[in-house]
Amino acid sequence: MNIAFSPCPNDTFVFYAWVHGKIEGAPPLNVTYADIDKTNYWAIEQSGPEVMKISYAALPYVLDHYQLIPSGGALGRGCGPLVLTKEAQSVESLEGKTVAVPSDRSTAYLLFRLWTEQQLTNNEITIKVMPFEKIMPAVKEGQVDAGLVIHEARFTYHEYNLHLLQDLGEWWEQDTGAPIPLGAIIAKRSLNKQQLTDWATASVEYAWNAQEETTSYVMDHAQELSRDVAAQHIDLYVNEFTKQLGEQGYEAIENLLGRAMKQGLVPSFDLTKIRN
Repeated sequence: MNIAFSPCPNDTFVFYAWVHGKIEGAPPLNVTYADIDKTNYWAIEQSGPEVMKISYAALPYVLDHYQLIPSGGALGRGCGPLVLTKEAQSVESLEGKTVAVPSDRSTAYLLFRLWTEQQLTNNEITIKVMPFEKIMPAVKEGQVDAGLVIHEARFTYHEYNLHLLQDLGEWWEQDTGAPIPLGAIIAKRSLNKQQLTDWATASVEYAWNAQEETTSYVMDHAQELSRDVAAQHIDLYVNEFTKQLGEQGYEAIENLLGRAMKQGLVPSFDLTKIRN
């Protein structure tokens, strides 16, 4: 079976057991390591592997051809994207400014646009898409007025002497009471959803029970992260929602994408397909 997920520690941790043949009955995996921005577009274009990790923000574009697998993804609390600036400033000062984002088809981007719609009068912002590892240097050097950062940047932005303007996860949780939908596991609709769910769940459980065993694989793909930062990354993004979305997880996804659809940030789609 072909699968694509990022080389980030949470993804390699989650799929370690399945990739290494530790899950009884699960087919061998042929892995493509790709940034989520690439898998988003592969899913939209129907050009990628039959199983992929994408952003929940891309889900409305692909549900006719792919189904959501309720295990193996990333959804949680205290793990939202951050809006960073070079100096301390007010939210209102973003009006008319340029903000760097890692993708315009990401949950981080949806959260940012929902937040600015609520906070700003005119909501006139110029968006500049750039690789996420270049965003903090660009903010520090004044190439952009603010940056939206994800992943391990929440642990390292202090190294750039940047100011935290807003933790969008904190805003979302205060505004809705819901956890944040980040990364989704999808599979072509021709595949058996229950089997895939069972295999992904077993892989998560194996990793939790054998964390030291996963270390070499995780660090081989950790993009020069220290072991401590990689461990923080896993602790933050791998949780009970990763094992099983559950009712609370599904409701959070429907809340986010329903609000985004009403504001025209994603195309209109049938919300019932999230569960079906």
